[in-house]
Amino acid sequence: MLKSKTEIITLFESSRPLTLDSGHKLPAVQVAFETYGRLNAAGDNAILVCHALTGDAHAAGITQLDAQTLQKIPLYRSKKADQPGWWDGLIGPGKALDTNRYFVVCSNILGSCYGTTGPLSVNPQSGRPYGPDFPEITVRDMVKVQKALLDALGVKSLVTVIGGSLGGMQVLEWALLFPQMVRSIVPIATAAGHSAWAIGFNHLARQAVMNDPHWQGGHYRRQPERGLALARQIGMISYRTDISFQHRFGRDKRNDGKEPVFQVESYLSYQGEKLVKRFDANSFVLLTRALDSHDVGRDRGGIEQALHSICCPALCVGIDSDVLYPAREQQEIARQIPQALYREIKSPDGHDAFLIEYDQLNAMVRKFLASK
Repeated sequence: MLKSKTEIITLFESSRPLTLDSGHKLPAVQVAFETYGRLNAAGDNAILVCHALTGDAHAAGITQLDAQTLQKIPLYRSKKADQPGWWDGLIGPGKALDTNRYFVVCSNILGSCYGTTGPLSVNPQSGRPYGPDFPEITVRDMVKVQKALLDALGVKSLVTVIGGSLGGMQVLEWALLFPQMVRSIVPIATAAGHSAWAIGFNHLARQAVMNDPHWQGGHYRRQPERGLALARQIGMISYRTDISFQHRFGRDKRNDGKEPVFQVESYLSYQGEKLVKRFDANSFVLLTRALDSHDVGRDRGGIEQALHSICCPALCVGIDSDVLYPAREQQEIARQIPQALYREIKSPDGHDAFLIEYDQLNAMVRKFLASK
């Protein structure tokens, strides 16, 4: 298995700050990233992998959790030393993102809490963590930071940009912001503009966080654990399906302490507890707002016109059971992009299938990249 190590780089500076869509400027941006494989002399064999909402730069291999890494990314303490990356089934020798052929890059997104500048970072003006005062960000801001990272790494051209969910939104923005650098894209289980349905789920999740007494307007001294845990449980309902829950849990119960509880209750509680240990509530609120603001058609004449302007080949992948970003959204994206193919993952596991159905994804992506 691949060995991986999360690295840290600082991009931008006071004389050349990152100007966000909101107009705010960040004088320096720290970025956590991992790379797999080697960049060729021409700098044109790179693939960028974009992660989802609570993901991180550790997309593949076994993380080296040394003291230096843990100091830079404290929340990695919740990871196991032998924990594979979140897309390990797709990245590595002989896999679709073949590291014998490609230089694969995955970076933690702006606003997150896994080593890239976000609410946990120190505000240079106050000397304290930004917390809720971190400026509003968009998916486009995330992509601008990724572009600066790739420039620093010497990447000249991308074979493809690939990602699911929020990662897929970044993929679409890459094709629109930097078309001269992107030779193809693979958006998976995503949206061209966040739907009212998806915004509704995020609203409920944020309300769960903000109604926790420990929230304190985001100026919390201790994590609003109950609220963030509930937010995750709300999210998990949208990531899976009734079929998968019924097949896995049914009406079975287990003894979790005082009295037996349904297996599904225990599962959701466990997922909430896990997120509390590994994620920051302010980052969660910030990033879900960025999700809700996502609209590739903003200032581009609308979604249809924006997608129609994408000039590179695209493989748009839907999931037949996805209730968060239904397959029809991926079909519409493919219909609007001139050189697009549509393929569909068959799975009972809903939105999360892009993190599970590796055999199907490997076959789809490998075939698509064969001609690139």
